[in-house]
Order: sequence, then structure tokens, then C-alpha cells
Amino acid sequence: MVEPAPRQNHAVGKLPILAIVGRPNVGKSTLFNRLVGERKAIVHDLPGVTRDRNYGAAEWSGKKFLLVDTGGLDSEAEGGLEERVQEQTRSAISEADVILFLLDGKGGLNPIDRQAIKQLRKANKPVFFAVNKLDTLKKQDNLYEFYSLGLDRLYPLSAEHGIGVSDIMSEIVSLFPDEPEADDQMAQEKPEAPLCITIIGRPNAGKSTLTNRLLGFERSVVHSKPGTTRDALDTPFELNGLPCILVDTAGMRRKARIDDKVERFSVQRALRVVDRGDLVIHVIDAAEGVTDQDAQILAYAYQRGKALLLAINKWDLPAKDDKDVEAYRAEVYYHLSFLEHVPVAFISAATGFGVRKMLDTAGRLLKAYQRKISTSALNQELQTIVKAHPAPLNQGRPVKFYYGTQTGTRPPTFTLFVNTPSAVGEGYRRYLIHQMRDSLGLEHTPIRLFLRARREQRR
Repeated sequence: MVEPAPRQNHAVGKLPILAIVGRPNVGKSTLFNRLVGERKAIVHDLPGVTRDRNYGAAEWSGKKFLLVDTGGLDSEAEGGLEERVQEQTRSAISEADVILFLLDGKGGLNPIDRQAIKQLRKANKPVFFAVNKLDTLKKQDNLYEFYSLGLDRLYPLSAEHGIGVSDIMSEIVSLFPDEPEADDQMAQEKPEAPLCITIIGRPNAGKSTLTNRLLGFERSVVHSKPGTTRDALDTPFELNGLPCILVDTAGMRRKARIDDKVERFSVQRALRVVDRGDLVIHVIDAAEGVTDQDAQILAYAYQRGKALLLAINKWDLPAKDDKDVEAYRAEVYYHLSFLEHVPVAFISAATGFGVRKMLDTAGRLLKAYQRKISTSALNQELQTIVKAHPAPLNQGRPVKFYYGTQTGTRPPTFTLFVNTPSAVGEGYRRYLIHQMRDSLGLEHTPIRLFLRARREQRR
């Protein structure tokens, strides 16, 4: 193990970072998933599956830390996508407090390993060296080959089966600082979970470029090759004072057109990320327009009550004017009629055009998405809405709305008590939602509406 360099004390709330590095296909993502306790990173026999830095919160022996999975180190990568992957790995090494270098005990020693170790010695950080895929006593004999690298200590392990993981992790976390003790009042206060902003869309629409633009640094590998992003990548982000998690996802195309097994798994994971998202920013290529696949993805998010924002990207390529904007917006709503309440932003993720305006809209949308309406204000507006346009008669009898109450947020959810819920048709439900959205300050926000029966009391 390389002697640890003096470390600066972390600011309160900042977790120490452990980066897992090594050649492609040595088992980095398998170990990452084991330590974070879920299948967050895609694992496949194909080398080079992981391209971006993948972050996950982990805990060992009571110490919490941030774990980073990286693409494979390759000193021979020259230009193109491979070089961008190497830049991501070097960034992970630069920000890490401790580095775990993984070697392939099954494949044996490789010249790339020697080059990588020389680079890590220059990092002047504590580095632990582990030989993976040693899951039997016979295979553990392969460990001695790696001592030719001149390393003081090697840790044998099997990330897939968990063998030897405890020994090396106990050594690693001993270098992490102890967490400061919180007072009783702070311990009792549970912070509200940060909002999740998910960026989705078809391949090569500009999702990763937009992610990098919002964060101000290259978080995701950007390349003209469709399907570059494979994992769903989480990054802490603050939007107009709101703590958020920004998630870049793999491009989603129709399953019938997906031949690559890795890409198919990426799409499935992207859909699961939509489920946990609060705000879904759907990126559409301005040149391609709205496709059937866009409509299917957006319908999936809409049915789950997600706040939605449509970002028409690459708007700066052809010359545009205000008439073009209105005509394009009308075309979008024509194809996505069920999203008439959703805002449309025209941007260029590459140049930054329109991005600030889009963020302002997103901030207002998220605040409305978690807004709480008082019962008195809700019922005052409800009576005004119903009086302006009463519900159709039910067998000659009027449908009476007694009162309503808000029963949830994210999205705003309301329960209205009426004498005959079944008599309120879908058209009148849409009228109620539209009017409530305007009168309660819930602009562009999805609203869930439930009707419950309540019998009229006899005098």
C-alpha cells in the first residue's frame, strides 16, 4: 500500500470519497454494487461497459463515504470516445481521498497494470491494491504473480462472492475521519429528501451535454455516437436554492430496435429512474421533432404524476424567429395533446442558449410540485369553480361538492367529497383540474384528483 499523504479535514456534511479504478472488465462495477448494496452499476462481460463516473453512497463499520465506479484505465487509448472515458477516470482519481486499484486474478498480469500503477504513484494519495476473482483456493495461487509489481501488500478477494471484501474495507475506512457528533435536536430533525431531476430522451438528443451545462463541468461523457451514456448518473445539484439530485440517463429507444443487451438493460434502468424522479426534463432534438417514442416515454412519466418540462434542444442550429417558436410549440402540443399544461423551453445545451430561462421555469415548477394549500383556501376556490360551471345533472339531480382537502404533495393530490362520485365524468374532472391549477398557483403542475362519496345529511 502506498503511504497515505496528509489529508485535509473535510467540511461538515462532505463525505470522504473512495474511487475504484483498474483495467476494463476486472470487476469494478461488481464490487461497486456490492458496497452500495444495490445493482446500481451495469455489470456485463463486455469490456468498457462503464463509461462515466458512477456515484453511490456506502457505509462500512459505521463510517459513511461516497463510492465512485469508473471506466477502465487504458494508457493506450487515443482520441475519440475512449479518451473521453479516460478523462472521466482521471477526474475520479483527482477528487478521491482513497483509491482502490483492482487487478484481474483470473486474466493475470497485464502491461497496462504496470503503467496504471506508475500513474497512481504520482497521485500522492493512499492506494490499496486488490486482486479480484480469486474465489477458490486454487485460484488464490495466482496472487503471487502480482508481487512482481513491487507492491508491499495485495488483498485477495472475490467481489462477486464477497470473499476478502471485509479485510480490505476495514483497512480503507480506518483512513476516513470520524463523523462529528450531532446534538439531540439536530438528530431528531429529519431533513426532507432532495428533489430528483431526471433528464431523459432519445439517444443523441443532447441529454449529457445538458447535464454538463447545468453542473458547470463534464459530468457525463459526450460523444456523437448514440448510446454513449449507459448508467443512470446521480449528481447533487441546487436549483434556485432547492437541494436536488440531477440524473442523466441512457437514451430510450423502442425495445424492438435494441440489439445490444447492455443498452437494453440501460433502457430498463432509465425507466426506473423516471419512477423516482420528481421533475422529468425530456430533451427533444429540434431537427427530429416529436416522435412516437417521445410520446410513449412522456406518457409513461405523465401517468406516474411526474412534473414535466419539454426541452427542445439544438434550437440554435437553423435560423429561428418568434414565429418559428410559436409554430413549433403548437406542433409539439398537437402531437402531445395530453401535455397541454407542460411548459416548452427552446434551448441549446451546447452554447447555453435558453438554459437559464429553462431553469427558472423548472424552479417554479418544482416549488409548485411540493406546495401545500390550506383547506380554507382550497374550499373557497372549489366553490367558485363549481359555481361558475356546475357538473352535469345525474338522473335529473344535481351533483353536490361538499368540501375538499389536500392529501399529498409531489404531485399535489386533492380529495373532494361529493354526493355521487360516479356521476362526475372525465370531462368535468379535467375542468376541475385545469381550474384548480390556475386558481391555486399550481401552474404547469400535474394534479391528482380523487372523489369520495358523502351522503347528504337529512334535516
